[in-house]
Amino acid sequence: MSKEIWVCGEVLIDLIPRGEKKVAIVGGGPANTAKALSRLGHEVQFIDGISTDAYGQSARAELVKDGVGLDLALTSELPTCTATVSLSEDGSASYEFLINGTATFAFDESWLPDPEKYKPEILQIGTLVTIIEPGASVLYDWAIKVSEFAPIVFDPNIRPSVMPDLIKYRDEVEKWIKISSVVKFSEDDITALYPGEDPIEIAKICLEKGALLVVITRGADGLVGVTASGVVEVPGVKVAVVDTVGAGDTVGAIIVEAVKEIGIMNLNGSKLGEVLHRAAVAAAITCSRAGAQPPRAFELTEALERK
Repeated sequence: MSKEIWVCGEVLIDLIPRGEKKVAIVGGGPANTAKALSRLGHEVQFIDGISTDAYGQSARAELVKDGVGLDLALTSELPTCTATVSLSEDGSASYEFLINGTATFAFDESWLPDPEKYKPEILQIGTLVTIIEPGASVLYDWAIKVSEFAPIVFDPNIRPSVMPDLIKYRDEVEKWIKISSVVKFSEDDITALYPGEDPIEIAKICLEKGALLVVITRGADGLVGVTASGVVEVPGVKVAVVDTVGAGDTVGAIIVEAVKEIGIMNLNGSKLGEVLHRAAVAAAITCSRAGAQPPRAFELTEALERK
């Protein structure tokens, strides 16, 4: 299993409004990222607890259908976490989670894969698993071991409703930043964690803490990448938005892909600009579809050729 991308975090069920009803759709930021990477043609192992209940069976089937490896996932009798989604008029999403006692957050050192044995190429991790205890502390200690073999790409994907204590949330995120090579924020993430602060200045602080690249998504306004070499900005791609579910996770997949294919030390200047443009196009495709449905490699290639 060497040279595979590891994606660690939650796969859950998004209960998304469709008219008067709520439709159950497989979601979770890390699961969406794993799916996006696999659709782009990369070998991915997804690491989470997956329930044997009906929701868990749906999650497993969808990940397998998209080619995501589940050899390192835990099969659990505990229930699946659900996230009730609310959509605003502009298509942006907010979430209410049922977390406690679920397979989704059942992380334990007894089943997490040994990085020395498998030697992954990259670890992408984030969203709620990095703040929900007791699993978050287990994952942090495990990730430190993984970092001896692979760079970490961290996407905090801030959910204030889950941890309203802003100072505690910030402390948890900054702990992960210190062991990560790449950090991906949305502007909303930064506003929630650092109200009133300039996102670029926050990115520079992340570099001081040890990150080599910080990517900030700005919705329709595009993306910005910050490295020690400077700031690179790209505009957004115009699209008729159905919803934004999974758009940021798609960006995360493109960043992981770039770390794998180009190398973290080469992601600056014009090369970084090309990657950010690719991410903007990929995210626009995801926004044009209901739910988290990132593009396949051929769809992204065709879209890039049209831009």
